[in-house]
Amino acid sequence: MGHAKVISPRFFMIKHIVLWKLKEDEAGWSKQENAFELKRRLEALKNKIPEILELEIGFPIEKGETVSDVALYSLFKDKESLAIYQKHPEHQKVVEFVKQVAVERRVVDYEI
Repeated sequence: MGHAKVISPRFFMIKHIVLWKLKEDEAGWSKQENAFELKRRLEALKNKIPEILELEIGFPIEKGETVSDVALYSLFKDKESLAIYQKHPEHQKVVEFVKQVAVERRVVDYEI
């Protein structure tokens, strides 16, 4: 008599990548100043939202028309953790700032 194979559910972590192109001047600041302000606000979320496992913000090493101005990499335990992050009031404050200073946003979330 054979034994039934037990298949345990597989849980995937989620990588969340966002790229922004910023306006030349907005909110009284230059593009570069807004990029650094966005970085500061995003990095502050790590201490405010426990669902964030990893978070990095970077700027391009070269400029160009097809190059984004700010990149965000973050890692979450699962889809539910990402959803909690996205709805969190502190994250929503950053979203409002981004709406003021960004002209384009690209995002991809994928499982690892």
